[in-house]
Parts: sequence; structure tokens; C-alpha cells
Amino acid sequence: MRRFTFLLAILLSFDFAVAEELVVETSGEFNIKGSEIFTVYSKILGRKYDLYIKTPAGYNDKAAEKLKYPVLYLNDGRYAFKVAAGVTHLKSMNKAILVGISFSHGENGQFSRVRDLTPVLDESWKRYRTGGAPEYLRFIEEEVIPFVEVNYRANPAKRILAGQSLGGSFGIWVLLSKPELFSSYVLTSPSLWYKNEMIFDIEEEYSKKYKSLNANVYLATGALETKEDGRMSNDMVDGHKRFVEILRSRKYTGISINDEIVSGADHYSTFPIGLAKGLRWIYQDQWNLP
Repeated sequence: MRRFTFLLAILLSFDFAVAEELVVETSGEFNIKGSEIFTVYSKILGRKYDLYIKTPAGYNDKAAEKLKYPVLYLNDGRYAFKVAAGVTHLKSMNKAILVGISFSHGENGQFSRVRDLTPVLDESWKRYRTGGAPEYLRFIEEEVIPFVEVNYRANPAKRILAGQSLGGSFGIWVLLSKPELFSSYVLTSPSLWYKNEMIFDIEEEYSKKYKSLNANVYLATGALETKEDGRMSNDMVDGHKRFVEILRSRKYTGISINDEIVSGADHYSTFPIGLAKGLRWIYQDQWNLP
């Protein structure tokens, strides 16, 4: 194991003072305590995915052996799982089993996510294949969730789906397609613009058939996610506001909505903020977890 000596300089009262030498040792890759990685082959999709799974503190204690836990499912797992592990580090937020779903093995992450997270084909997308969400949702429902609920003490009544960008709009589509599959959603910067805002049409059709929507829904979009100064190709803030207004106007029974335009946040910083605030709202205000 190599040793490195670093000389630290500390700026204090506008003068440089030399600190004592600090000896640092390398110790391999960073690991998230309580986490495991499982590679699963999906018969539905014909592809391999990794599942990153982390149990909350105290999960293996004898006193907790009969407890069942909420499960937080995350798309874009290689990124979202690490964020969620950090957000849930403190005891007040460390309530659920985390399950991150990776991109498909052997594929570029963007190609994998665009296919898996878009509900319908959009032929205007020339670089990417779209429209794979129905089969991907089957993979989650029929393969991922059963794997988790057989191997972990999961509470089926407290499943949470979280997603960012296309993962956020995927979550809204799931809410309107299989509302019974998850009880809560934390969705940030949802790409409501996809295929000429088709999600608005899906919601309108849903409203003609159903009067209830049993779910806790937290939505967050960054205040900087607009077309102003060329920051975004689509005005995400406007789409967010219009969709939430419509959703509230339906007066669905069973739904609880909390939404926010996050001041100072852009498309790349809204997820950590929104995930932390959304989980706090669900855990404390909706479920009253200790």
C-alpha cells in the first residue's frame, strides 16, 4: 500500500500557516455500508441489469427481525442509488430499503435509459430507440419487485418510485398506468415535453375513466429549467406548473400532492434536493414513521 504525504496550507486571518504533515493511505474503492449488487437476467427484456440494494441501519438487528420496511425503487441506478444512499445516511431519513436499477449491461447508459423510460415510440428521435417503457415496467413488476420482496423484509404497501428527467416522466406514466403498483412517488424534473406532451393526453384519458388516484406524489423542478438564456430546449417549469394544476383540478380521491419549483436549482441539481424533501414529506407527513 502506497503512502502519500500531503502538506496542508490553511488560510487563516489572511496569512498562510503550515499545518503538520498528514499521512494518507489508500484503501481501495469506496463502498456503501449495508449494500449489495446483484446481476439479474430479465427473461422479459432479454437483457442483464444490476440491482444495487441497501438495507437501512438496524435491519439485521434481532430487535428488528420481524419488521417490514418501505422500499425505494430508483431508475438510473448508477447515479440515483449513490445520491439516495447519501440522502438517507442520517437516521431521520434512513427508513427504507434502497433498490437502484442499473442501465442494461453492455449498452451506453443514455441509449439504455431513453429506450426503457419512454412509454411510446417517437420516430422523431433518430439517434435513440424509444418506447420501451411498457416492457421495462413489466420487468420491474414481475421480476425486480418479486426478487426484492422474496429476499428482503419489504412492505408491499409502502413502495416508492423515484426518478429524474425521463425517469420522472416515466414515474408519472406509471402512476397513470398502474397506480396500484407504488403507493408513493418522488419525481424530479419530469420530461413532460416528451412526444408533444403526450403525458397530458394520458392523464386526460385516465380522468374520464377514474375518479380516484391513491398515491402520495411529490414533484420538483428546478427554477432554472427554462428556455431562458438557452438553458433548456423545453420550458420544464411551465410544463410542471400546468400539469400539477390539471392534476389538482381533477380532485381525485386518495391522492396527496406536494410540488415545488426549487429556487436556484437546474436540471442537474434538482434530484438530490427533491429526493431529500420528497422522502421527508412521505416519511414524516404522510406515513408518520418514527
